[in-house]
Amino acid sequence: MKKVFYLNTCDTCRKILAQFDLTDWELREIKKEPITKDELAEMHKKTKSYEALFSKKSTQIKLRGLDVKALTEKDCKELLLDHYTFLKRPVFITDNEIFVGNDKKNLETLRMFFGVS
Repeated sequence: MKKVFYLNTCDTCRKILAQFDLTDWELREIKKEPITKDELAEMHKKTKSYEALFSKKSTQIKLRGLDVKALTEKDCKELLLDHYTFLKRPVFITDNEIFVGNDKKNLETLRMFFGVS
């Protein structure tokens, strides 16, 4: 399995995806085709945390009046399944590895994974 979960309207996602040869990867645009319970379970199995998958920058946080600091793992799981913007993106997932988000350290690791400098 090699999948990338991304948002097509996100400039950062598009820039990151453009850096790699994704010919044999399944590309999933999460607005058109939201993540499933099984996919979220697979992501959680690799990260050991729903919070690690949760985007604290989601526009839905302010709209819903959520207190990010008060969210539990269960809350994060439910929100991730409820609305696509709660997923930190992009998410690259293989049978053995997962790369979540666009922070500098994650992108460096992802570049090493793809053999890109």
